[in-house]
Amino acid sequence: MSSFGDDLIAAISEAAEHAQGTSQLARTHTIEVPDVRAIREELGMSQQAFASAYRIPLATLKGWEQGRRQPDATASAYLSVIAGLPDAARDVLRMAAS
Repeated sequence: MSSFGDDLIAAISEAAEHAQGTSQLARTHTIEVPDVRAIREELGMSQQAFASAYRIPLATLKGWEQGRRQPDATASAYLSVIAGLPDAARDVLRMAAS
């Protein structure tokens, strides 16, 4: 068999092992997705106020809260900053707009 054929068979075998949970080669990355609605409600803000204050498109915020979409890794990190340092996040955004 050709080198390509051997590589293809090896790749398929690795994929099958990964799917079965027996692979030692594959790495998985888990992104912690914050509860966007809980963050917003903890801050006592409406969707409109939260979206405006943190420069998140309202449609995006609604999609996250309704479970139609999930924040990506960057948005998840940003939401974690908002949850931990809400005033500082707003202050930085205000300074950036000046």
